[in-house]
Amino acid sequence: MRCAVQRRSEARAATDDPRPFLKWAGGKGQLLDQLRPLLPRTPWRRYFEPFVGSAALFFALRPAEATLSDVNRELVDCYLAVQKHVEPLVRALQEHEYDEELYYQVREQDPAGLELPQRAARTIYLNKTGYNGLYRVNKSGRFNVPFGRYTNPGFRSADSLENLRACSRALQSAKIAVRDFGQVVRHARKGDFVYFDPPYVPLSDTADFTSYAAGGFGPSEQQRLAEIVDELSAAGVLVMLSNSDTPAVRALYQRYRIDVVTASRSINSRANGRGKVREVVVRNYAG
Repeated sequence: MRCAVQRRSEARAATDDPRPFLKWAGGKGQLLDQLRPLLPRTPWRRYFEPFVGSAALFFALRPAEATLSDVNRELVDCYLAVQKHVEPLVRALQEHEYDEELYYQVREQDPAGLELPQRAARTIYLNKTGYNGLYRVNKSGRFNVPFGRYTNPGFRSADSLENLRACSRALQSAKIAVRDFGQVVRHARKGDFVYFDPPYVPLSDTADFTSYAAGGFGPSEQQRLAEIVDELSAAGVLVMLSNSDTPAVRALYQRYRIDVVTASRSINSRANGRGKVREVVVRNYAG
């Protein structure tokens, strides 16, 4: 039988292994075992993730030099708070309650009027207690997901709070910024590694889920992203990209290596958009 000291030591070790602290549509936590064999085999210098989302791959790799970015300011503010103000963030989360009336009161708050830890606590709380883990905004950029029904949302459990501290440690050396994905070409250099995990091309006309930020992410943005991949490839930057397995995506990246992975998706506004789905992983490097 293991002694109590050994069990406590193992528990502490587990908290040093950060995992995503947000639910996110298309989050890569469940795909890590399929993504690892597709990573560059040659050493790379710096890591860039221009659609940070849940940052599952970043937390799994924990690169020494990383730049995490997104156009979603609330999301970026959340990462900045975890990085720089994790204890005030923990205290702010502990003040929230899982209650429908309180949920809508918090949802109506203007995040711009809150201090950074409170702003991040609001984001995490809404993310963990909103319907089906969705992050969706209206045309004005206001979060509009309804209240979700959960047995235990867990946003302030001891395990969740310890994970925030582990994520904070992992983020200490990272650069975090509100930045359009196109700006990566200004910063990435030959030998760097860029992972793109954009809002996906819809599988059908009724499966659209692009409102992660006001304005969405439509065909013109998908085309612009493919052109950025071409620019980075020409500069010798290692690129890996995830997207849905559709003819449109395959056409955009036909000159690159394309592998198929299978994911179970539960974050979707429509039940018929959940379940096992095929995704592609695009790479501009061999092996």
